[in-house]
Amino acid sequence: MKFPDDVIETLKRKFQKNHKEWLKSGICCNVPESEQPGLWEAIEINLGIPTGREAIIQTDNVQVWINAWKSWQGTGQIQWTERCWQTLGAQRIPEKLLLNNPGDVVIAIGEEERWKNFINRFRLLIQCWPKLFKTLPRYYNVLANYSESDFQCLCEILSWLSKNPNSNFYIRQIPVTGVDSKWLESHKNIVADLVAVINDNSEKNFYKKCGLKPLPNLIRIRILDQKIRNKAGALYDISAPLEEIAILDISPAHVFIVENIQTGLAFSDLPDSVVIMGLGYGIDVLEAIQWIKNAKCLYWGDIDTHGFAILNRARSYIPKLDSILMNESILLKYRELWVEEKDQHAAAELPLLTEPEQKLYQSLKKNTFGQKVRLEQEKINWEEAWEVIRISHGAKGN
Repeated sequence: MKFPDDVIETLKRKFQKNHKEWLKSGICCNVPESEQPGLWEAIEINLGIPTGREAIIQTDNVQVWINAWKSWQGTGQIQWTERCWQTLGAQRIPEKLLLNNPGDVVIAIGEEERWKNFINRFRLLIQCWPKLFKTLPRYYNVLANYSESDFQCLCEILSWLSKNPNSNFYIRQIPVTGVDSKWLESHKNIVADLVAVINDNSEKNFYKKCGLKPLPNLIRIRILDQKIRNKAGALYDISAPLEEIAILDISPAHVFIVENIQTGLAFSDLPDSVVIMGLGYGIDVLEAIQWIKNAKCLYWGDIDTHGFAILNRARSYIPKLDSILMNESILLKYRELWVEEKDQHAAAELPLLTEPEQKLYQSLKKNTFGQKVRLEQEKINWEEAWEVIRISHGAKGN
């Protein structure tokens, strides 16, 4: 036997599973029948009429069930039927609950207010941009929950971006009241997807979808030789857009690439050297930096699967790139300082690693030393690390 609360839970599951398709069908949105790709099928929920034996065993419970449906104040129609049981006699009992349209479902599960919010906003948006008809149901929860101010901002930014698809503005420059970088950052998924549909734009990047200019990709380097610093305006520590870093009129003989900013800051002067810091998976920028092409380049990253993945990626731009302090002996020496790598890199093999690097990568992947072992580069004693750096550089003295 299904009581009203049981049926409401069933309807909630049906709503979660089907509401996007109901919206796409157009049956709830005043779309002409000729344009509806599918028709609503009425929902019938069997209420679980007990057998005669069950009625004998559960006489009191059956009566409670019947009375619960007699008191039903919800939407839809209850279909009743007759039964004659030995213990209860002739009874008129509930057989099915019939729901004729989505409105019946949303009222039954208490979703009516959110549903109306969405429908009203859906109609306003497709009135302006009919192309959004199939995309908007994906954002049911977003639009149903939006405040009026957020919805107003959404409409205005869609209007502006559709009229200015290639503005090349920074977000700060968009002349839409209420839309700033914080607002757009927290709403960028729906904005980007809807603008892409409106403007028939297949780009994946948010900024390219919206025709906006991203913030500059700042690259941080430190110039470790006074002679080279003199050629760069006497600057020592430089953070600048890639385009500016790439055209510096310098030609160091040695370039160190380190993942940790603190590590890069700890470098003392080294003849004819530059250190590049904190690129992570942004290592692709190396391709654009011409002054590293003829330098001896060394990479030092964390000893974990992602550290080796970044190294592998960097070698696609610098084939002769060497690694330092990323070997098994260093890993085992600092066993007490290991932490767990949250998510290991997915690749089974990284083709540009050397044989020892590949062996260590495979050991990490297979948890040979322990569960998702990771040694962060900043955990390595600096005096030991600096000695290795100096030897790799070929520097003499301190």
